[in-house]
Amino acid sequence: MGSGMGKYPTWQFDEFVPCGVDYGDRAVVGAYDSNHGKFRDYDRASAEIIGKLGLREQDTVVDMGCGTGGFALRGARHCKRVYAVDVSEAMLDYARVQADQAGLSNIEFHRGGFLTYEHVAEPADAMVSVAVLHHLPDFWKLIGLRRAAAVVKPGGRLYLFDVVFSFPAASYESFFDGMVRWFHGSPTPEFAAELETHIRQEYSTFDWVMEGLLRRAGFRIDEAVYSDGAMAAYVCTREAT
Repeated sequence: MGSGMGKYPTWQFDEFVPCGVDYGDRAVVGAYDSNHGKFRDYDRASAEIIGKLGLREQDTVVDMGCGTGGFALRGARHCKRVYAVDVSEAMLDYARVQADQAGLSNIEFHRGGFLTYEHVAEPADAMVSVAVLHHLPDFWKLIGLRRAAAVVKPGGRLYLFDVVFSFPAASYESFFDGMVRWFHGSPTPEFAAELETHIRQEYSTFDWVMEGLLRRAGFRIDEAVYSDGAMAAYVCTREAT
């Protein structure tokens, strides 16, 4: 997949270049839902997000890093319009087919990410981002979150779920070894290698860093839920400026 960064400064982080698993690979994308469906319940997770954000049928939502459409397809059945954004054209193509097959005409698909998406409509009522922000180093996470805050109207909401480390840093060796061993013995052992790639090459950060980034970007954290020392879900409100 090409970079797609030609119109941006050469010093800007290129979010179109994979830093871990290459989701521009159409074979990887084709297997994504079946693999992730082994441990993710898209219906339940989407219903929980809709409830936590208090989304209404007149609301508009940006799904930042929509992937194969796990949330976008379900959010579109509940909201006025979903702007589905992803850096991977292969992901967007897959999600478009799913939307067409479901008869959903209120999803707009855009190639981009936290650093490059340009929202030309009225500010959105909410943004959802699931397992995407860890593709950016911490400095660029802040820039991306500041850009996200500009997309969401004052008082609008953000749901952010990602790999965020809350375990004691001194125990990182035993913690990561334990995670990898668990996946080797789980129903999805193929994810052990993907996890190792994530730890080695991607940019997951600490809980205290993520909370600071969200606040500095202009969000009030209404709820932060940490689980298993490695996952976090934040429900935030965009502060008035």
